[in-house]
Amino acid sequence: MPHMAMKMNSVANITQSITGQNWQWRSTSSDARDGDLRPDDIVEQLLMARGVAREELDQHRDPTIRGFMPDPSIFQDMDKAATRIADAIEKRQRITVYGDYDVDGATSAALLIRLFRMLGHDAGYYIPDRLMEGYGPSGEALVKLGEAGNDLVITVDCGAMAFDALKQASEAGLEVIVVDHHKCSPELPEALALVNPNRLDEVDDAAAHGHLAAVGVAFLLGAALIRNLRGRGYFESREEPRLLELLDIVALGTVADVAKLRGLNRAFVTQGLKIMAQRRNVGLGALIDASRLKRAPVCSDLGFALGPRINAGGRVGQSDLGVRLLTTEDKDEARDIAAQLNQLNEERRAIEAQVQEEAEAMLQGQHNRSVAVICGKGWHPGVIGIVASRIKEKLGKPAIIIAVDANGEGKGSGRSVGGVDLGAAIIAAREAGLLVAGGGHAMAAGLTVEECKIDALCDFLDERLAGDVAKADEGRALLVDALITPRGLQPQFVDAMEAAGPYGMGWPGPRVVAGPVRVVKCDIVGKDHVRVIVSGDDGASFKAMAFRQGESDLGQTLLHGAKGRKFWLAGRAKIDDWGSTLKAELHIDDAAFAD
Repeated sequence: MPHMAMKMNSVANITQSITGQNWQWRSTSSDARDGDLRPDDIVEQLLMARGVAREELDQHRDPTIRGFMPDPSIFQDMDKAATRIADAIEKRQRITVYGDYDVDGATSAALLIRLFRMLGHDAGYYIPDRLMEGYGPSGEALVKLGEAGNDLVITVDCGAMAFDALKQASEAGLEVIVVDHHKCSPELPEALALVNPNRLDEVDDAAAHGHLAAVGVAFLLGAALIRNLRGRGYFESREEPRLLELLDIVALGTVADVAKLRGLNRAFVTQGLKIMAQRRNVGLGALIDASRLKRAPVCSDLGFALGPRINAGGRVGQSDLGVRLLTTEDKDEARDIAAQLNQLNEERRAIEAQVQEEAEAMLQGQHNRSVAVICGKGWHPGVIGIVASRIKEKLGKPAIIIAVDANGEGKGSGRSVGGVDLGAAIIAAREAGLLVAGGGHAMAAGLTVEECKIDALCDFLDERLAGDVAKADEGRALLVDALITPRGLQPQFVDAMEAAGPYGMGWPGPRVVAGPVRVVKCDIVGKDHVRVIVSGDDGASFKAMAFRQGESDLGQTLLHGAKGRKFWLAGRAKIDDWGSTLKAELHIDDAAFAD
């Protein structure tokens, strides 16, 4: 049986692992206990280790929308936006939803379009081309939408920093509502309404929802809109839409955008997965089939199987494929789009691998900066965000990848680590005149920069973030939830831990330490993945995988340096459903010698 905590904070007395980390218990609270635990106890301890107070355990054990939903009216401009959209629906005015080209933008746009259909109103959509138009609303596109007869444009997952574009729209007489979640500056762009929990003038209760993805903010706007229309008597002659039926789209956008799975976001994902299992959305059903999932999707599938395929459309293909897929009611069209996205995702992987290889080679010449900034000419801007995430994981510090075009303009994408607000730093760099454009949130940011200013940007970020990066590095430790024997790694134990999910950003999946064990067999499988079979003193054995670790110190130690020695393995316990018998395996994060 697992031990969930100990009075000493060091796990298995490991202060220096193979990767150089100190292993610590995630929770040292007085409520945490060690010893034999029932499945219910495991869930309870996992929840408390993630900051849940004992009196709130029931609310978090099964997170519901009712249990976490705020009153939408607490957000600045929410009621103003809902009123204007309600007016447009009643007056049959033309509405276009202007979305970003990633999963959050596609799901946000799809949610509003499907909701408007439920309300008896057809809205159009506009998704900019990543290469030709770049991120966010352009003034030219907005003016053209107005000239085409649109009365109202709603931007989703973009617009919070679109000062010039929204000014052009305003001067052209086009009304624009911004629905976003990215960092805002003190000055706001011209818009009829700007709904964003990250506005600096939000009240505390609203600002507490700053971790929502844009699709979550769009869901709240949908609730405010339905309430507004209900007050007008709009549903006296028609059925009121069930907004909860759109939670499958909300769950997908929330997880794929790597939003923190805390509070309302956990409820979105928990309940959204239940809707997704019913396959009510024709497009999502086709995407699940194209992803070769043989079961109902789980949280990790949203981030690693479904999300990347929708993203592939905006990264290397047609930017509007995601919205088209999520809004179609035609099964044949859905199947064709899903197949196209599947093919684009394969192309994206090949492009990404090439850019990552070149970026990692450039790391050798990097100065020891607090933020790794790597730029290359001719790189495809559609994959730089993914590569930035890989480099960030490799280095353990923020990373920005910049693709410079033939005209000397760089498109950059950055990913950060906990405790380092990259989005705020990028906004500050923009205000300092170092960027053509830029914005984001704490963990991710995008920018446009002239090639001649990249060195100055590096200096600026180094000076601004060095202290935060150093502090984050000092506090770096491998946090552990359970210590188990090899025989304790069983499917029922994994199932018990999964009951405290869904897990993701801000709600980390439980990490266990298993051992002591010896290597029975170890080899390389696939591309740079280490597979190891280990056995313990209790006679039990299990399989473990160290993904993309073949050339790392961890991988090399497992392959060549562990023979005859006992060691501990730290990682995520997972179910291996390959074959007729369910087994548990370990996905390795780290290892340490036990002798």
